[in-house]
Amino acid sequence: MIFPAPPQGREPAYPDNLVKTSSATFLFFEGKKVVAYFHGNGEDLADSIPMISLLRSLGMGVLAVEYPGYGVAGGSPSERGAYAAAESALLWLRSDRQIGPERVVLLGQSLGTGVASEMAKRGLGARLVLISPFTSVVEMARRMFPFFPAAFVRHPFDTESKAPAIALPVLIVHGTEDEVVPFTMGERLARLFPHAQLVPLAGGQHNDLLTMHAIAMREALSPFLRF
Repeated sequence: MIFPAPPQGREPAYPDNLVKTSSATFLFFEGKKVVAYFHGNGEDLADSIPMISLLRSLGMGVLAVEYPGYGVAGGSPSERGAYAAAESALLWLRSDRQIGPERVVLLGQSLGTGVASEMAKRGLGARLVLISPFTSVVEMARRMFPFFPAAFVRHPFDTESKAPAIALPVLIVHGTEDEVVPFTMGERLARLFPHAQLVPLAGGQHNDLLTMHAIAMREALSPFLRF
C-alpha cells in the first residue's frame, strides 16, 4: 500500500541526463539553483517529466531522484532506502557540481513530501516545497482503518513530528478536493512549520494539479523559487 511502484525497468526520457552512482539514481539538469524533486509513490522517473519540464521552464536546474525499487534503480523500496538515495544524490550535487544546500530547493509530491521534509531536517536545502503532503503514514492508515496499530507501520514518513524543527521557508500547495490525502493535512502542516505558507488550489484533486491546475501551480511555484 505504501509503495505501489510501477513495473521496474522503465527508462525515463532524457537518457543523457540519467546518472547512476553506487548509491543513487537520478536525472540531472544543470542550473545555478537546483530543485531536488521527489516523486509520489505510484510513479517513477518516467512519470516525472511534466514536473521536471515545469521546473526547467521556471529557470531552475533539476535533480530528480529515483527511489530504490523504482524505475531503473535497484534494491527494494523502503523509507530508509529512499532517504539514503536522496541524501546520496544531494551530496553528489555538492561534490560533483559544487552546488551546496544554499542553492537547493527541496520539492516533494505526495509520498515525496516525506522524503523532502527529511532532507530539510538534515540541512540539505534552503527552501522546501510540499505538494499534496500527508502528515504521516500512521495517520493515513488510520483514515482507512480507524483502529490500525501504529506499531505495525514500518515506514512512518512522519512529517508532522519533524515540522516544528524545520525553520526553512516552506510552501505547501494542496488541492482542496484531494481524494487521497485530505486538504486538512496540508492545513495542519502549514500551522506546524514555523515559516510556512499554504496555497490552496480550489477544486484540485490528488493527481490533476499539473494538468487541470497547471497555471495555478506555476503561479504558486514561480515567486517562491526566486531567492
